[in-house]
Amino acid sequence: MPHHIYDCAEGCPVESTLQIISGKWKSVIIYHLIKEKSCRFNELQKLMPNCSRRMLSLQLKELENDQIIDKTIFPTVPPKTSYQLTRLGKTLTPLILEMERWGNKYNQLHE
Repeated sequence: MPHHIYDCAEGCPVESTLQIISGKWKSVIIYHLIKEKSCRFNELQKLMPNCSRRMLSLQLKELENDQIIDKTIFPTVPPKTSYQLTRLGKTLTPLILEMERWGNKYNQLHE
């Protein structure tokens, strides 16, 4: 289901961004695709062991529907799938990497 595009009332650009990357796992998925360039489903699951297979599948589908990631299916037996950021998804790189920097600083303060 496509997300609502806000008409730019005060605060709406942030709300629009959060609508796409919010949730416990979407930003983490994007982060790993920035770092790894491309990942198969099982690779992502290993990188995020606390995310259930069902939740990972749902989050990937939503990111795909929002045109943040592409899913490539290879014609093998069994079929292999790979996920990578789209051109639009790559524009989130500065935001996600800044979140990484902030998270590192926060974690250091609370060790």
